Amino acid sequence: KGNTIAVVGTGVDVIYPARNKPLYDQIVKKGLIVSELPLGLGARKSHFTRRNRIISGLSLGVLVVEAAPRSGSLISARCALEHNREVFAIPDSIHSPASKGCHALIREGAKLVETVEHVMEELSGWLPQEKQTEEPVTGDLFEPIEFAEKPPFKQLLTAIGFDPQPIEVLQQHMQITLPELMANLVQLELQGLIENIAGRYQRIK
Repeated sequence: KGNTIAVVGTGVDVIYPARNKPLYDQIVKKGLIVSELPLGLGARKSHFTRRNRIISGLSLGVLVVEAAPRSGSLISARCALEHNREVFAIPDSIHSPASKGCHALIREGAKLVETVEHVMEELSGWLPQEKQTEEPVTGDLFEPIEFAEKPPFKQLLTAIGFDPQPIEVLQQHMQITLPELMANLVQLELQGLIENIAGRYQRIK
């Protein structure tokens, strides 16, 4: 029940990647799409550095979920530091290339995050008092969608099961790229179907 602002590295009328159209449509209905680029302009590598600068400027803090040693996520973190924003990072397996950037940020002083409460602790001074005392919001962030019955979510939920599974095992089972797998896991987590326990995923429904 929060507000979503998506900052894109294209014109606001260009959906990149195209498979994100359902998410794009949901954000348009209940949030905001932001870009400083002209309408109709497609994705280019240099656009994402500009986008990351806007993201950190709009935010009280930047949470880096995964980042290779040289990645756009680390550019966002650097912009956040320049803007005097908080920087958070989620740890993962030391064997995963996509986690090395996060671990570097943590070594340099970023707050290690495992739960949303870890973020709220740092930002509590910015929140209205009534927001700090409310019960945590649960349930769908967007219109209810039967994710559990849609491929590849159904296959992924089967692979996860009710015992914690490391990301490497899930990627091997699903045979998809790590960014695609992480995107699917985030969708399932937002729907309240799975949870992340110390870097491992398990079903809760």
